[in-house]
Amino acid sequence: MKKVLSFALAVSLVFMAGLALAADTTVNGTVSDSMCGAKGASASHAACMTKCLSRGAQAVIVTDTDQKVLIVDNPDVLKGHEGHHVAVTGTVTGESIHVGSVKML
Repeated sequence: MKKVLSFALAVSLVFMAGLALAADTTVNGTVSDSMCGAKGASASHAACMTKCLSRGAQAVIVTDTDQKVLIVDNPDVLKGHEGHHVAVTGTVTGESIHVGSVKML
């Protein structure tokens, strides 16, 4: 019986750790594109970003804290925010983010 309870506890802890990793995170940064990355993290880059996106670049968020480039896996949510300084809330997985909400800063 102790082994079953220990196993159940271990499975529960692993499950809770997985939920914690998948929790929403808020990231402050600038909307850019994957071709320009951190170099394009400014409002004056909006027109260039639109051209790069039409040529196959991906929308990204360049973080304020460490200039890390996070690829946005649902870029439609950022339409109209090209070059804007924003706070995005979403799920970060590796080098990408699935954005749930966007707020202008």
